[in-house]
Amino acid sequence: MTLYIKNMVCARCNMVVKSELEKLGLQTISVELGEVKLQDVITENQKEILLKNLQSLGFDLIDDKKSKTIEKIKNLIIDLVHRKNVELKTNLSDYLAENLNQDYNSLSNLFSEIENTTIEKYFICQKIEKVKELLIYNELSLSEIADMLNYSNVAHLSNQFKKVTSYTPTNFKQLKDKKRIHIENL
Repeated sequence: MTLYIKNMVCARCNMVVKSELEKLGLQTISVELGEVKLQDVITENQKEILLKNLQSLGFDLIDDKKSKTIEKIKNLIIDLVHRKNVELKTNLSDYLAENLNQDYNSLSNLFSEIENTTIEKYFICQKIEKVKELLIYNELSLSEIADMLNYSNVAHLSNQFKKVTSYTPTNFKQLKDKKRIHIENL
């Protein structure tokens, strides 16, 4: 049996969800971002308890097909930006269409309809959050960050950063209270 879970965005989320399932005596085959495969069928009682426990931790179960597709799109983008930097050179539309085995235009239309933003804007917001993280760590130059996240040059990164945050990367680094946004809230 497969469960789809909203707001799983990192390895820690996988561990927390797996722990909640184990508390209910449920054996997992795999726990991935947004998707859990169970060995057995979950009872309605277990599902209600799981839902309550997950919601208290900021997660939610997803039942309808559209929401599952949206969550898969988000998880692929999060994984691409925050974990698979090398693959950022891939065309996003091809990457999503290939991984979801669906036409990109239908994915794009569904995403825009449900999320009130485009896939591209969501992708850019994820990249900007990654830039913020890397700026805060202060281990890479802006040129290295631009290269890592597949920006054509530093000016392109800086312009996009300012458009999204209202700050230049340099001004952002100087802020005492650096405003980062939780990935699941983008």
